Amino acid sequence: MKGPRDIQDTNGPAPAGPFTASERDAVYRAIRLRRDVRGQFRPDPIDPAQLRRLLQAAHDAPSVGLSQPWNFILIRDPAVRRCLHDAFQAANAEAAELFPGRKALYSALKLEGILESPVNLCITCDRTRGGAHVLGRTHDAATDLYSTVCAVQNLWLAARAEGIGVGWVSIFRQDDLRRLLHLPDHVVPVAYLCLGHVSELYEEPELMARGWADRLPLDDLIFEDAWNRPGTA
Repeated sequence: MKGPRDIQDTNGPAPAGPFTASERDAVYRAIRLRRDVRGQFRPDPIDPAQLRRLLQAAHDAPSVGLSQPWNFILIRDPAVRRCLHDAFQAANAEAAELFPGRKALYSALKLEGILESPVNLCITCDRTRGGAHVLGRTHDAATDLYSTVCAVQNLWLAARAEGIGVGWVSIFRQDDLRRLLHLPDHVVPVAYLCLGHVSELYEEPELMARGWADRLPLDDLIFEDAWNRPGTA
């Protein structure tokens, strides 16, 4: 009879090493050229196999304690999307009042593609997934939310590699999203995304191109050993 040590672990570690130069460059290119898409969507549908690859990329994200707290709600019903668009417009009108010195510029920005994009997707976090005690979450309850954001980023980078645009619509009252998507109390809407083919993208983030903000210098953000101690990298 074979003991535990005699049974080969087929799921154990595998050889590690860097990607090839072209593979590595492709990863960094997707990161560098990822954009938040608002107004460049084309109406043609996303191929189901392509959409499945994007959802699989999201599902391949790391998660605290392998809890995989995410769910993916695909929103295609025009009536539901119109209600969500109305909810966005109400929240956006409130948000515009918070930037009195820049209200004209704010109002000129297109901040969603809810009705134009062929697919809307809400990625949620089930705060009960994995039970009362999740490995790695015992001392920071928010790590399940961070895990879900990792899934969002995975999908976003995979979409860029596939030529699919993604726009994150964050200007919602959470109560509106919960009501319109029938979310239970223990489920948090983390990201409302618009997905679709695009013909062109901004060469730099749109908010930079439109004069809203500039990218901060990396060297100003690197500390070493403690807060505000300059570091080198």
